[in-house]
Amino acid sequence: MTVLNDTSSVRFVLPPDQEAPAPPEARGLARDEVRLLVADGNTVSHGIFRDLPRYLRPGDLVVVNDSATMNAAVDARVDGVPVVVHFATWLDDSTWVLEVRTTDGKPAAAASLLAGMEIGLPGGVVAKLLAPWLPPAERLWIAHLALEVDVKTWLQHEGRPITYSYVRQRWSPDYYRTVFARRLGSAEMPSASRPFTETLVTDLVMSGVVVAPITLHTGVSSPEQGEPPSPERFSVPESTARLVNLTHENGGRVITIGTTVTRALESAVADDGRASATAGWTNLVLGTHHPARVVDGIVTGWHAPGASHLMLLEAVAGVDTVREAYRAALAKGYLWHEFGDSALLVRPRSRQ
Repeated sequence: MTVLNDTSSVRFVLPPDQEAPAPPEARGLARDEVRLLVADGNTVSHGIFRDLPRYLRPGDLVVVNDSATMNAAVDARVDGVPVVVHFATWLDDSTWVLEVRTTDGKPAAAASLLAGMEIGLPGGVVAKLLAPWLPPAERLWIAHLALEVDVKTWLQHEGRPITYSYVRQRWSPDYYRTVFARRLGSAEMPSASRPFTETLVTDLVMSGVVVAPITLHTGVSSPEQGEPPSPERFSVPESTARLVNLTHENGGRVITIGTTVTRALESAVADDGRASATAGWTNLVLGTHHPARVVDGIVTGWHAPGASHLMLLEAVAGVDTVREAYRAALAKGYLWHEFGDSALLVRPRSRQ
C-alpha cells in the first residue's frame, strides 16, 4: 500500500440529502442535465453539464477514458455465510484481485479471511484465496478461480454493478455505461464521463475542441478506510500523447474527464515533462506533494470527505480552487457520487 505524507486540505461534512441515491434519469433529467460548477481560481459559476462547450476553447484537448464497467459485484458464500464479492482487477498470471464484503455492504473483517479459504460463487465456481494483494493491508486478496471461460464474460452474466449504501436500489448495467465505453475492465464506473451524450461530444468537436482516449481500468474503492488508490492497469496511446504535447505547444489546455484519466496521463509523463505512449500498471498518487504536470483542468464528480481523489483535484487545480468549489457546491445543494452533479476545475490563469 502507498503511504502518503500529506492529505487533502478540503474538510467538510456531507449532508445525507446531498448524496445522489439514484441516476438523474430517475429525477426526470437527461444525463447531460446534471448541474455543472465551474471554478478557475478566480470565479465560480453554475450551469448544467450540456453547457460544457461554453467553458472550453477552440484548441483545447479533452481526454476521456474508454474503459467499460464490468458487472463486478457477485453474490457468494464463505463457509455457508452469504457475502458479496467485488472483482477489482486481473493480474498478469490470470489470478484476480477480490474484495469480500458482508451483505450489508461492510468490508469483511480481516481476521475472517485466510489463505486457502474457498469462496463459493454462482454456478458452482470456486475462488480460492491465495494471499493479500497489498500487504500489510488485508482488504484486497489475490484469488485463483476454477473457471473455464473468460472471467469478464462470466461476470457480465452472473454479476451486477458495484454499489454502495447511498444507492438504495439496484439499477441495470445500462446506467453504468458511459458513451466512451469500449474496453471492458473497470470494477467501478469511470463516472466523470457519465453525463456525456453523443450530442454533447458532437457539440464539443464542432466548437473546435479535440477529443482523445486513454484506457484506465478502475479498481475497487475504499469509501470506509479512505485508502489511496490501488495500482491500476492503464494505456496512453501514441496518438493521445502526441496530441497532449501539440496542444500545449499551440497554447491550448489539456482537460481530463475524471481522476482516472488524470492518473493515466500523469503516469505517462517522461523526464522531459512531455507525454509519451505508456502502458502497464500505475502506482501514481497525485497531490500537493506531486502536482500535475500536463493536465490543466479536470471534469469531475463530487468526492466523499477524506477521499484520496480530493488530493488529485488539488494537484490539478490547486488547493484554493478545490476548497472554494466544494464550499460553493455544499452551499448550493449539489449532489454527490457517481449519479450526482459535476464540476470543471481549472488551474488559475497565472499557472497556465
